[in-house]
Amino acid sequence: MEVSISLFINRVSGVDESKEEISLDVFLQVYWVDHRVNLTSEVETDHIELTWKKDQSFWVPDLYIRQLREMRVLSLFQDMASIRLYRNHTMRVSIGATVILKCDMDFDLYPLDVQKCAVDFSSYKYTVNDMKFRWQNDPPLSFPSDFSAEGYRLPRYVVSFESQEDMHIIYYGEGNHSTARMLITMSREIRSHLLESYLPSSLFVIISWGSFVVMPEVVPGRMVLLVTTLLSLVTMFDTVRNNSPSALELKCIEVWLISCTLFVFLALMEYFIVLFGIRYDKHWRHKKRDDIERRTASVAVNASSNNNTNHKEAPHSHVVIADRAKLFLNSRIQPHQSTGGGENAVAEHKTDMPAELQQDATPETGERKGPGENLAARRRFKLVTEHVLLYAGSQRGMMDQVSLGLFPLCFIIFTIIYWVSYMSEARRRAEASLIGLTQRTLTEPTMEHRRMCII
Repeated sequence: MEVSISLFINRVSGVDESKEEISLDVFLQVYWVDHRVNLTSEVETDHIELTWKKDQSFWVPDLYIRQLREMRVLSLFQDMASIRLYRNHTMRVSIGATVILKCDMDFDLYPLDVQKCAVDFSSYKYTVNDMKFRWQNDPPLSFPSDFSAEGYRLPRYVVSFESQEDMHIIYYGEGNHSTARMLITMSREIRSHLLESYLPSSLFVIISWGSFVVMPEVVPGRMVLLVTTLLSLVTMFDTVRNNSPSALELKCIEVWLISCTLFVFLALMEYFIVLFGIRYDKHWRHKKRDDIERRTASVAVNASSNNNTNHKEAPHSHVVIADRAKLFLNSRIQPHQSTGGGENAVAEHKTDMPAELQQDATPETGERKGPGENLAARRRFKLVTEHVLLYAGSQRGMMDQVSLGLFPLCFIIFTIIYWVSYMSEARRRAEASLIGLTQRTLTEPTMEHRRMCII
């Protein structure tokens, strides 16, 4: 026997993402031919309406919807159900009902996800040898006049329906059953997410770049700008996470918000490095220079007093000794700057320096006389560190200027990679799910499967 199905979809009541369900208001028509039932010659019309009862005196197909969760027959004065008998022995059952269907959903690409659900109409008792289900030709699916060509528009989804003409086979455990399949496609409205999540988060990241043009000394203004932006993104991430459906992995929108938060956090870390460089430039380096000057000045005074006692030099010798003491502040002593020339002059200057400064004044070209063999490496590392800190914190440093160009460039590259990769993945998954639903038909089980079922 062949059973035909047509469906009038009156309305999409809603989509429950937490329960993975979709609710529809439909009118279901089921057609079959039963030669045991005839119209008498007294009936002048080509059909008659029969009374719908729970216990019918004639045969009715045992319709089974595999994804059905709940079905409530609509009623006003009585149940919206009817049975019609045509003169050519065709019978039609029409039922108006609200059906709740189970739809397996995957929210990893939220809000770029496209959900596809298959609804199978079949018989549970009769196998494909006894009964075959197919869609009615005039037409299989019909919609109200206000139903747009794109589909039924919900606040979050655009829902479209499609009937698959090919007959599908499903194995229920006792044999293969014929199935008429309807495919429901739910495309999410992304414009609301662009306005509510993507645009504000992008603006927050752009606002954080304004901290690079604020003077580093204006600590309250720059810190308030960065910290407020960071807290706003954290609050937005928490709100989106609580209001979005659950998923096994990070959702697409969560990856975006986490990345935006990291961009603002890195801008805050850049400002910390600038502050550290300023502190080193204004406090530690100058304090070290003052200590060296104080020690060398004391050495110059002691040398001056000794020269006055032994050699009875003129008063202007103090100025000469002080000028020579300033020479010890240089980290390197060039041979052509020495008064005596060559190694004797370096030795003369080194003899007049304090013991803790003699290692720094040792020329790099000669052999080092000290307990540490890695003194040169330490001095190079110290020199590089000082240059980096001075580059970050000096008034003439370029770190904020480099960040002002580097951060927007990195954000633009990230945005391009993000949208290209996720849009491609969403398109690939949509095609894969469609192919998977088409190929998810079970043919006759193998002999080994039959033995397992019998055992």
